[in-house]
Amino acid sequence: MEKIRLNKYLAACGVCSRRDADKLIESGEVFVNGERAVAGMKAGLDDRVEVRGKRVSLPDEKVVLAYYKPVGVVCSERDAHAGRLVTKEIEYHKRVTYAGRLDKDSEGLLLLTDDGDLIDAMMRGKNGHEKEYIVKADRKWEDSAIAHMREGVYLEELGQTTRPCEIERIGEKTLRMVLTQGLNRQIRRMCETQGYRIKSLKRTRVINIRLEKLKPGEYRELTGKEREELYRLCGLYDRK
Repeated sequence: MEKIRLNKYLAACGVCSRRDADKLIESGEVFVNGERAVAGMKAGLDDRVEVRGKRVSLPDEKVVLAYYKPVGVVCSERDAHAGRLVTKEIEYHKRVTYAGRLDKDSEGLLLLTDDGDLIDAMMRGKNGHEKEYIVKADRKWEDSAIAHMREGVYLEELGQTTRPCEIERIGEKTLRMVLTQGLNRQIRRMCETQGYRIKSLKRTRVINIRLEKLKPGEYRELTGKEREELYRLCGLYDRK
């Protein structure tokens, strides 16, 4: 980890906000490696930082991965009947789990993390986080079917009506859909209410994170502004 400004370091340690950290530094209550801290000073993992005589340290760094789940991989940690489990497909040095499922026959972006607070924030339906999909059906889309799904359709199997959503036609049989909820097999069920069957379904975006150039089976670790924006949009900005 590179050294960061001391006020940001203290905020990341959970001591206080950056603004209040500046006040602590100005009042002489912060020491770095035995020396009184001054404005603009930086600190890192190898430094001893004390506030009012008590040492503070950064929490274990959490990881967030963007993974391209291939068709055939199951979002489950334990399933005796599944040939390929997502948690075993990814060889990573820390245990991570998924935030939001993709069914076995679907592919695309899946976020995995060891941050339980982030998973909880992403999974709360009331937050209305966007997820974007490319959906190819078995026949040409009729305008009326698209209009019905945009407004929301009743899913009898689940006993729920879907929220209004954004739908754009990008081909005779292909749609771009943006949903703000994650009901079980929601897109497939929505399309079935209009008499369509899905030939392929790919998730290309979750909140602000995009699939980009990942290929099936590949993953990348989220860093920098992309990661910070994800936390901000999930209401966890102060933790970053």
